[in-house]
Amino acid sequence: MQVAVVTFDGFNELDSFIASAIINRCRKDGLEAFITTPTPQVTSMNGVEVTGQRPMEFVTEADVVLIGSGVKTRDVVADDRLISRLPLDPARQLIGAQCSGALVLARLGLLNDMPACTDVTTRPFVEARGVTVLDAPFHAEGNIATAGGCLASQYLATWVITRALGTDAARGAIGYVAPVGEQQETVERALRAVHAGEAVRG
Repeated sequence: MQVAVVTFDGFNELDSFIASAIINRCRKDGLEAFITTPTPQVTSMNGVEVTGQRPMEFVTEADVVLIGSGVKTRDVVADDRLISRLPLDPARQLIGAQCSGALVLARLGLLNDMPACTDVTTRPFVEARGVTVLDAPFHAEGNIATAGGCLASQYLATWVITRALGTDAARGAIGYVAPVGEQQETVERALRAVHAGEAVRG
């Protein structure tokens, strides 16, 4: 399974890199993430220049699409041409959004009456699109998930790995990146957040 981590100019490094790095711990099991960009190079909110691993067109063939966050997301959703390059299909793809990525899902009409998680700064803009924002780090319904807060990207990765490969694979990946001496605590927190986010509708 291939994962497109959609990364726009002005992106938040934590949002794109944490999710992709954790998911790529499962590369040997056939799950692989790629930084996917609308232009060959993008620059992060802190000036880090990155060359995309896949072009935006990759989203049509990816099994999973994660929409990253950044300081220019409102510009993204205002750009009809750029939005048209994201023909996502929740019937066949797992689709997730990190922080302001929820604004992109709302713009694409993928949230419908589903509540979402996002960051504090983006919250009013998501709510202005008629979406209920939860005071929670993670929420999923069916094949769509949202996460709020940079470090909640680990929950988005946990969700993807669990759905693709099962709980044991998620335990292994999160346990690998967890702080030494806190592996079990970190794994259980991630699984608990994902389980709670899937079980309860806000």
